[in-house]
Amino acid sequence: MGESKSKRQQKMIELVNTYEIETQEELADYLRKAGFHVTQATISRDIRELKLSKVNGHAGRQKYVAVREIGNVMSDKLGRVLAEGYLESAHVSKMIAVRTMPGMAMAVAAALDAMPIKGFIGCVAGDDTVFCALSSESDEHAIIAQIEEAAGKR
Repeated sequence: MGESKSKRQQKMIELVNTYEIETQEELADYLRKAGFHVTQATISRDIRELKLSKVNGHAGRQKYVAVREIGNVMSDKLGRVLAEGYLESAHVSKMIAVRTMPGMAMAVAAALDAMPIKGFIGCVAGDDTVFCALSSESDEHAIIAQIEEAAGKR
């Protein structure tokens, strides 16, 4: 790898870690402002070589991210996120599925997570479905009843 290619790719990683860059054109603009002469083909090749990926950013935009893989070990950044955000783990015996209006699952999941329900561990939301983890099978019917009551369906 030539010195300018190495410096350019290091700059690309720095840029995607600093800014929410959604397109190759945006990335090229940032690189040009930093003094690098780049073409769309160069950017595309570097993105593949660096294994940059797109993830959801803010306001519905996507952004490039650099994820370093070292075997099966997570990158330092992901490790720090896990260390800072992790609270606890629990064995899950049973789950319930909660159907929602399209686009409402995340909001419903947040509401369910905020409810003080005995035996309720937490949930994961899609677009119109929420999967709720319960501490045991015996809690299933009581939890469904509490959710239905809180939703005004009982």
